[in-house]
Amino acid sequence: MISYLKGIYHYILTWFGNLIFWFPSRKIFVLGVTGTKGKSTTVELINAILEAAGKKTALVSSLRFKIGDKTVKNTTGNTMPGRFFIQKKLRKAVNAGCQYFLMEVTSQGILQHRHRFIDFDAVLFTNVRPEHIEAHGSFEKYRDSKVSLFRYVALRQAQGKPDKLFFINDEDLSKSYFTHAANGAGKIVYFSRESFIENELDKGRESIGDWLSSNFNLENAAAATAFAKSQGIEWPLIKKALGSFKGVPGRLEYIQKEPFVVVVDYAHTPDSLEKVYQTLISDKRHATSKKLICVLGAAGGGRDKWKRPVMGKIAAEYCGQIILTNEDPYDEQSEKIIEEITEGCSQVQSSKFKVQKIIDRREAIKKAISLAKKGDTVVMTGKGSEDWMHIANGKKVPWNEKEVVEDILKIK
Repeated sequence: MISYLKGIYHYILTWFGNLIFWFPSRKIFVLGVTGTKGKSTTVELINAILEAAGKKTALVSSLRFKIGDKTVKNTTGNTMPGRFFIQKKLRKAVNAGCQYFLMEVTSQGILQHRHRFIDFDAVLFTNVRPEHIEAHGSFEKYRDSKVSLFRYVALRQAQGKPDKLFFINDEDLSKSYFTHAANGAGKIVYFSRESFIENELDKGRESIGDWLSSNFNLENAAAATAFAKSQGIEWPLIKKALGSFKGVPGRLEYIQKEPFVVVVDYAHTPDSLEKVYQTLISDKRHATSKKLICVLGAAGGGRDKWKRPVMGKIAAEYCGQIILTNEDPYDEQSEKIIEEITEGCSQVQSSKFKVQKIIDRREAIKKAISLAKKGDTVVMTGKGSEDWMHIANGKKVPWNEKEVVEDILKIK
């Protein structure tokens, strides 16, 4: 009953927000990007291509809020802020003469009806992996929250709205759910990493830069390219924009490349963690060493406890040195979280890796860097470009992973 009443409350808030700002999404092209991984990067890639094509854009993402040439970092801790925030940004974008409004759409935002009354012209599905299981009740319910965005947009199409565009990752195992939701309600465009390599990259003979060489970033580039082409933008301009793209803060961000590599990444799910490790292991800089040193933690507060041992097991399979530490403990004991990760490490029967436990994250990073030798790679995951570390009693302390790493490297 309580959740039902909360749902009504959020629904009414969204309706009032759109009414107050007079349904601004009707006057601008709105793209919603949903999925477990790749939302921020895909939005930024699309933005870069549109800007290269001379379009004026606005965006709302977990990283920043942008209207035209004005941008501010997202420090709210929420990818889809409520209390009329999105509608206000839409109105400002319209008033500023923006042609496109790009936004990440999260499962939590969908649960709180923050996507309602937005007249999406297109929606894009990147992928879906287990996450936020406790919040949704099951993986199936989590996935359905993503699918419901497609159903919502399809319903508006059925009500006589202009043709909608539905972009679907053809390589994702859940694609059929999204296809079914969109079927008959507009144009469905499939994209895939393999097709992107085969067609745009001429079977891999072309290159669009080191940063986009990893499998998951190629997937993001494929998604961005599919959308750009739907807007009449040709491949030469798309390729130029992708080649000039410098990456997203905290997403496979290289802090140092010599004499050993140091990388910061946001990976906080088993699937994304493994893909980051695979990308770094296959890096050409590992020609002599192939030693991966990781700093790993997991969020507390009851968030997806199931993934802690899974991530520990993945780290043990790929890394030579594992430093377990704090991430965002909230009200849980850091030692308990680390022990649950350790249980996963112990599932791998091998003498090739060593595990150390250092609760203080700065000290853990310092230790990891001190162990690195020429050709090695040190990777910190879980925090990315976040500004805070969440601790007990609702408190948070300032944290900038990149600055911490750079400071340690200066005194190494």
